[in-house]
Amino acid sequence: MSAKTSGLERAAKAVGKVRPPKLSSVARKMEFPYRAPSTPRTVEPLPKKETTGAGYDTEWARRFPARWARVMLLEAVVRPAIAAVARPERRGLDNLQGLDGPVIFAANHHSHVDAGLMLTSLPEPFRYRVFAVAAADYFFKTRVTGAASALVLNAIPFERAKVTRKSADQAAELIGEGWSMVIFPEGGRSPDGWGQPFRGGAAYLALRCDVPIVPVHLEGTGRILHKGSKKLQPASTIVTFGRPIHAAEGEDSRRLAARLEHEVSALADEVGTDWYTARTRAHAGATPTLAGPTDGAWRRAWSVSERTRRRRRRTTSTAKRWPDLS
Repeated sequence: MSAKTSGLERAAKAVGKVRPPKLSSVARKMEFPYRAPSTPRTVEPLPKKETTGAGYDTEWARRFPARWARVMLLEAVVRPAIAAVARPERRGLDNLQGLDGPVIFAANHHSHVDAGLMLTSLPEPFRYRVFAVAAADYFFKTRVTGAASALVLNAIPFERAKVTRKSADQAAELIGEGWSMVIFPEGGRSPDGWGQPFRGGAAYLALRCDVPIVPVHLEGTGRILHKGSKKLQPASTIVTFGRPIHAAEGEDSRRLAARLEHEVSALADEVGTDWYTARTRAHAGATPTLAGPTDGAWRRAWSVSERTRRRRRRTTSTAKRWPDLS
């Protein structure tokens, strides 16, 4: 009896050690139509469809349900959050009067706050019919971040290393359908508070689609959430819209990009000094560049802090008023 019992126990243990086959191995052994048909050796297989990065499909974000949800998020969530964190002052909105049709808004880039600040600063009708260009390798790295970027910002993936045909075709198609575009020509956030050279994506699309570019300067967003920081620090910001730029006859994308960068630099000079001084410098070709000094990291860091203190003194000082003669 004991021998039979021990034999049953050994059998039970042996059965327990046998594991059922995994579903993946079963699926591999199944044939069509239970699994995808194999590709003949003489036929080149189709490339796999990308679901992240530059291959993320954002078409759904411009359908009616997503557009309605984006309006609600923009007005009920993003706008109050930007008002609390950035406290924006908006200048130059009169430069947008008379614009009819799609426009490319090109701004400097210092913080992740920039996209939300731009979208909430645009007046109607641009605010609700605009898409943003976002880095494919960052905002569309996963399907979750891609869906959030597409829904909230109406963003499309864009290769920041170079202007690829796929990204450019998608942006040009949307501009052709009447959508305006927000783009940061620097290609990434400033690492030290100074500007980076403008790339040619905005200029290329302006020439290709025959639309104007509106230069925009964002001041103060680097103090809120600079590159490498994970903590929000509320600060005042200034959004300055410049006069629209139209491509001249025979002008290529490189020259147009350089002219765009010069206009944004002039707007930055206007914020740092005053309108008359900035325009006088621009006319003389003496506008300070966004890149800042080039004589060492310590000098650049000191110049950023000194620039911040100088502008803070200008904004907090008591303005001169005409005497009251009554």
